[in-house]
Amino acid sequence: MNLEPTYLERSALRSDAEDLSSALPPLMAEAERLAASVILGEHGRRRAGMGESFWQYRRAEAGDDFAAIDWRRSARSDRLYIRQTEWEVAQSVALWVDPSKAMSFKSTQAKFSKGERAQLLALALAVALNRGGERFSLIGSPADRPRRGRHQLELMASGLLSADDSEDYGNVPPSQMAQGSRAVFFSDFLGGRDALIAQIGQAADRGARGLIVQVLDPAEEVFPYDGRTIFKSMGGGLKYETDRAKSLREAYLDKLADLKSELKDLARTTGWFYYGHRTDEAPRAAMLWLFAALEGFRT
Repeated sequence: MNLEPTYLERSALRSDAEDLSSALPPLMAEAERLAASVILGEHGRRRAGMGESFWQYRRAEAGDDFAAIDWRRSARSDRLYIRQTEWEVAQSVALWVDPSKAMSFKSTQAKFSKGERAQLLALALAVALNRGGERFSLIGSPADRPRRGRHQLELMASGLLSADDSEDYGNVPPSQMAQGSRAVFFSDFLGGRDALIAQIGQAADRGARGLIVQVLDPAEEVFPYDGRTIFKSMGGGLKYETDRAKSLREAYLDKLADLKSELKDLARTTGWFYYGHRTDEAPRAAMLWLFAALEGFRT
């Protein structure tokens, strides 16, 4: 059986790679500009007195301090290892950006889709964390191990742009969060929320805290539709047609309010925070809130 890719397959792969690489610089540049608007202050500084206990060994990575290498452990293999303490692990921030088709929605009232705005905020936050000397990861991507450095940022950007968008609505994938670590989840949360509730509950049991960031399009917030309207999910799996769209507005807004209350209650009961962001708003306010909220977990 010939498993070699055909010429057409190779051409398609090359085209996809070129498209991805061309998209990386603009996203990274915009994320770095947004991150530069945040004052680092105390965030990212090393603090003594917590987590002196040994946590685990991990392989040394690009960007690690040479002095942090555990030579006794490294001598038992052909690789270099870092000895992590509980506090070092707690400094990592796990990010998740919903890659589903629903996040590609963009109404005429917005310049960016929900997914594009979520990607920008997540990568800008990672840039700021990196400048503060903290490790970060992107759940469900090649950058899913907490690291820092330019290579990790590039892996994250690549993971954001190449994420699987085959599902109509996204679910937070299972991820074992370390004791005392932090997380930020970006989504519209319009689909099922069982996975989100389970993941945050497990994280809270381990003392991990984080942020629920709901990103919505302005049309989803105000429901401006009237008359004959066909509503379809971005993947085409769901469809609803009506001649009186305006009559649905009140019930829809009530459902949306219930959803927001559910997310806020989930955050409140688990020690997390909820933040709502509209894609027609400037991203800087959201970025400042995210950074301040993560800083609040350290105090």
